[in-house]
Amino acid sequence: MKTREIRVNETVCADWVVCADPPAGLLVSAAHRSSGKTTITLGLAAALLQRGWAVQTFKKGPDYIDPMWLTRASGRCCYNLDPYLMSDEELHALFWRGVRHRDLALVEGNLGLHDGLALDGSNSNASLAVRLDLPVVLVLDTRGTTRGIAPLILGYQAFDPRVRFAGVILNRVGGARHETKLRAVVEHYTDLPVLGAIPECLEVAIDERHLGLIPSNETLHAGALIARIGSAVGQHVDLGRILSAAHAPPLPRGGGLAGQPTVDARGGRVRIGIARDRAFGFYYSDDLEALVRAGAELLAFDTLRDTALPAVDALFIGGGFPEMVAPQLQANRAMRAQIREAVEAGLPVYAECGGLMYLARSLTVAGRRHEMVGAIAGDAVMHARPVGRGYVELEPTGRGAWSASARPGAHLHAHEFHHSALVNLEPGVQFAYRVLRGHGIDGRHDGLVHKNLLASYSHLHAVGNCDWTRRFVAFVRSTKLASTHHARTNVHESGSVAA
Repeated sequence: MKTREIRVNETVCADWVVCADPPAGLLVSAAHRSSGKTTITLGLAAALLQRGWAVQTFKKGPDYIDPMWLTRASGRCCYNLDPYLMSDEELHALFWRGVRHRDLALVEGNLGLHDGLALDGSNSNASLAVRLDLPVVLVLDTRGTTRGIAPLILGYQAFDPRVRFAGVILNRVGGARHETKLRAVVEHYTDLPVLGAIPECLEVAIDERHLGLIPSNETLHAGALIARIGSAVGQHVDLGRILSAAHAPPLPRGGGLAGQPTVDARGGRVRIGIARDRAFGFYYSDDLEALVRAGAELLAFDTLRDTALPAVDALFIGGGFPEMVAPQLQANRAMRAQIREAVEAGLPVYAECGGLMYLARSLTVAGRRHEMVGAIAGDAVMHARPVGRGYVELEPTGRGAWSASARPGAHLHAHEFHHSALVNLEPGVQFAYRVLRGHGIDGRHDGLVHKNLLASYSHLHAVGNCDWTRRFVAFVRSTKLASTHHARTNVHESGSVAA
């Protein structure tokens, strides 16, 4: 089998030294979700890239799908900035590491500008813009409105005076006459410039599913669609004004310079196979980089096409939509058998959400049962409505082969979003976490443990007190060393090595 080494996100990634000359930056947000901010951010990244600008994209919150599209549009890894999971220092550090040698930082918000878990808005998009001192481009869905857009803009300006607005982009405009009226209203009642007006166009729409947009790894036409979006945004948005509106953020505390993190290869490097295909693609870019810094070499494998695993010391099967390709996953019996045998042989395996579903005995979609790996004595069943959705709080039980936190009793914050449930579990199943907030596997537990397998619905992010990447690599290394020592001992005791 021909193996494929992962260059983290298979795009140009940050080299982890903060620049002293900060780039321009903008946060793209909206009044509410589904206003088109992802499409516009994609278009800005693609249009500016086409014109020779180096754009670094970020996504606010725990999202995998939008960053996949933003990575494709910019040609560079998109990073997640999550004020709920990350400290202020971590937010600044990741932002500054990402923007080194870039011309423009584009941060795409989630939900609406002032939406978030906290009543005081401390984890909202607006708060993130204030923390990073980024001006906001407000995307407005203008369908069915003209003069009514003015009080909306004025209200957003007045609600939090700390937020600086670069201007507005009018989206889904009904035609030339509609655009003229909207521009006149904004100019007459507000002091914000109209940076662009994009007509309603189905040709640049990205299909949606229950978790949001269709992931870019599921379509063969992602590149062509991004090109069309970039062309439309480049035509209808004043890119010159966008660049002029971007403001250079101040240096973070401590002068803005950070040392380059070193690679920890003590005890030798380990090889971790990562499922990267149409079924699985939900990985945080900075977590993959953290695995590499901890001493891992990442090798991609395809659960749909490959018939054998690469030579690895561990597996990481992230989230995705295995339910969309369940027949193809079932058809690849050789890969399913190899993974099942590897788990039973004690290979360290970490799986999240879609990976957990794949490792189950079966996956039932719309009443049809599909055979899966069978490493987990349970069955995954898809439901029409979410089973678990949102941030979770986990308490380690100590039963896992490795812990995501080095602090005993520490509560871990993570995220889940799944429409499947794991049923028919056998009695006596061991779990790595107690669920204090969220659903997990059964409403009370998450992180199913079997031999050296840990599989959960929760998506971990190596920020805050969650140190899963370093601890997983350390466990893989210790397992590898123990296996090597055991093999050498057996060989020595058998007398098969000549003196």
